Formats: sequence, C-alpha cells, structure tokens
Amino acid sequence: MMLTLAAPVARAAEPAPLPDKPFAEHRLVLQLSDKDSKKQALVISVAYNLLKLYDPDKVAIEVVAFGPGIELLFPDNPNRKLIESLVAQGVRFDICLNTVDTIERETGKRPQYIPAATPVQVGVGRILSLTENGYTLVRP
Repeated sequence: MMLTLAAPVARAAEPAPLPDKPFAEHRLVLQLSDKDSKKQALVISVAYNLLKLYDPDKVAIEVVAFGPGIELLFPDNPNRKLIESLVAQGVRFDICLNTVDTIERETGKRPQYIPAATPVQVGVGRILSLTENGYTLVRP
C-alpha cells in the first residue's frame, strides 16, 4: 500500500465584491501609497474630474490606500470632507488592514480611520482583483 501525502490546500481570501455600478462604462482604480499631501490632493482631484467628465453612474472609481497612503483616511486628515463628498457620489475608498495591523504592531496603538473608508485585508490584492475585473490602474 502506497501512502501519499497531500500538501495542504491554501485558500485565498474571498475578494471584496466589486462596486455596484451596473451602468459604469469606465472603471478606474487609483493607487495611493504615499503620505505626500500633494499626491493625496491629486488623487482627490482626479476622482472629482472624472465625476465631472462622466455621469457618476457611468464611472466606477475606487481609491486603494496602503502603506503610508492610509493617512489620507485618518480622521484628522484635512481632506476628510472632500473624501466624504466623493463617497456620497459613489467613489469608494479602501484602506489596507495589513497596513493598519503593522502600525498597531509597531506603535502599540491601532490607528483610527474614517467610517467612509472600506476595510480590505490586502490593498495590493484589492488592486489586483480590480484590474483583473476590468479596472484601469492609475497611480497619480
């Protein structure tokens, strides 16, 4: 009798559902991995400009913040009102929980983020999932 050992099967985490924009003709993911305030302002500007160019129902915009970029989604960020306005218009802001966990491990304190942010476990994994589902990646 021959005994074979099977390697454990690694299970990928379930991808977060794609935004519900059934009439979107354009799909864009904006990457934010810098804490630079000029880059943060540029990401916000790009999102606003696309909403002006296209009907908000015709464009799906998702901002994925990871690494130092998650500071955009901290409660004391001066862009908070702009972000909340974009969320009200259908733009989604994702925050990487791996980054949040790393900050907590390094500082002993879990960073707070705004309720408008959508937590995703792996920011880069979210970008990959979106690009595999027809989104164009832009890194302003």
